[in-house]
Order: sequence, then structure tokens, then C-alpha cells
Amino acid sequence: MRLKIVKARAHTNIALIKYWGKKNTDIIIPMNNSFSLTLDHFYTDTKVTYDENLKKDSFSLNGEEIESQNVFNFLDYVRQLSGKNGFVKVESINHVPTTAGLASSASAYAALAAASSKAFGLDLSRKDLSRLARRGSGSATRSIYGGFTEWIGGDNDLNSYAKPFQENVEWDIRMIAAVVNSKPKKITSRSGMQTVVNTSPFYGEWVKNANNSIPLIKKAILDKNFTTFGEISEENAMKMHALNLTAHPHFSYFEPQSIEIMQAIEQLRQDGIEAYYTMDAGPNVKIICEGKNSEVIQKALKLKFPEIELLESKPGKGIQFLD
Repeated sequence: MRLKIVKARAHTNIALIKYWGKKNTDIIIPMNNSFSLTLDHFYTDTKVTYDENLKKDSFSLNGEEIESQNVFNFLDYVRQLSGKNGFVKVESINHVPTTAGLASSASAYAALAAASSKAFGLDLSRKDLSRLARRGSGSATRSIYGGFTEWIGGDNDLNSYAKPFQENVEWDIRMIAAVVNSKPKKITSRSGMQTVVNTSPFYGEWVKNANNSIPLIKKAILDKNFTTFGEISEENAMKMHALNLTAHPHFSYFEPQSIEIMQAIEQLRQDGIEAYYTMDAGPNVKIICEGKNSEVIQKALKLKFPEIELLESKPGKGIQFLD
């Protein structure tokens, strides 16, 4: 095999029950299970070219050459799995604001896992692709699948992987991202969660509560009980961010406008328009609603925050190989 080119697309996912902390930082084993929704609006396309004439790996993101040791370490691991000694050229296009709390690393490493493994001659099951993607970014383990997905935390490399709960989502669920700030965040997810694990006195309760919430949110999905579904998602996100405020040193991803948007969603609920919010490691607020309410919610937010970009998503697909 002198030359092989593989292209893959992976969509981001937003955790409704968050992963926030690792048992094993080297191979990314989480403290608790997590549960997510894959989104159609945000995705990464990655092209991997295996060429025996290459002398080293290369990586470009959105057309810019980047010396990313994390990506090169990941490729070393794929090379080791394949038993091949060749190098690859990786070209990624991110249709997601990078490092702004919109899960760009999830789609990035899921797409890289799919394209690089196939370029190196591996033919992995989706379960094993999920395990491989996890080595690059924890949340990437869930982006192998579409729709609602659970990451089984496990305690070793073999038993920590994602599995689909409901890939073909028949419920008209929408997620609206209110982009408060698309610039890279000051505190990375990895740094933030490790500070919390090491120093928050409430961390043990968080783990128990998160694990207990997953069967409840699954039932709400099967019952199409939007109120329970939204309440569980919102409460889990706020509990995660509360941990950050109880760490040492304490920190927050909220910006003033993040809080104002959350308050606006609470007011909409009081006015009879049902919507809930969630936030990951970044200032951007994700609003969960049913399709029938999406337009009125966006109009209300645009009226109050005319400068804010609103990006609507529906449930997205799992990993795809592109021609």
C-alpha cells in the first residue's frame, strides 16, 4: 500500500449528562458515565493521506499547518495499532468554533480516528472506533454515533466506550447555540476538570448524581416527556458549573451575557414557552427546545441580544466516510 486517501465526517455532540473528570488521564477514562445528543449543524471533515514517500506526519486545520503534539501522539498510537511504519498527511476542516465550548474536539478526534485508522489499513467496528476516538478527546467517543448516545465510563481501555441509545431520533428536538464568545477559552476543559477532581469537596456527590440521572433521562426520551428531559439536562449542567465555583482555585466559564441568556430562557418558561439550557466548558449557552417553539425563542433572544449569533441544530448523524 503506497498511497491511500480516506475522508471522514464527524459531528459534534453536546453532553446532556456531563463528563467532568477522569479516573485515568493518560487514556481518558471518565469518573462517571455521560449522555449526549449529536448535532447536525457542527461537524469536522478530515482527509488523511497515507503515503510511503512521506518522511513525517503533518497536520493542517482550516488550511493552516499546525504542530500539534496531541494529534501526532494520536497518530503514533494508530500507527502502533496498524503495525505499519508509514506517515500520513492530515487535513481537517472544522465547521465549529474551535475551543469555545462547542465540542470541536469531539468532532475533530472522531473524524481523525475514523479516517486515520482506515488510512493505516485498519477496519474497526464502531465500538472500537469509539474507544480509539476517546484517546484523543473524551467527548469524541460519543461522536462516533448519531442521536442520543451514552458513554460507558468503565475502568480500562477495553470497557470504556460509547454506545447508541437512540440514533434515529423521532422526537422534534432542537438545540440553539447562543454564541456569546467564539474565542478560545482561558481555562481548557482538561485543566478545569482536573482542578475540580483534585479540590472540590462536592465532587463525589456529583459523580453519584450524574450516574443516577442517566436512566431518568433515558426514560424521559422514551416517554417523550420534554419537561423532565429539559429539567434533568439543565440541572446537570448547573451542577457541573457549581463544581467549578467550589474548586481551588475557583473558576467560572460564565460571562455576564451567559447569565443574561439563561435568565431570558427562565423568563420564557414563566411565559409558557418551554425551553431549557445547558453549558459546557465555555461561555456559550445551548438552548434545548422542541421544534414548535424554536422560532419564537430565537425571535425573543434576537430582540434582547441583537448582536448574538444563534445557530440551530437538529439531531445529527454518526461517523460518515466521504467519497
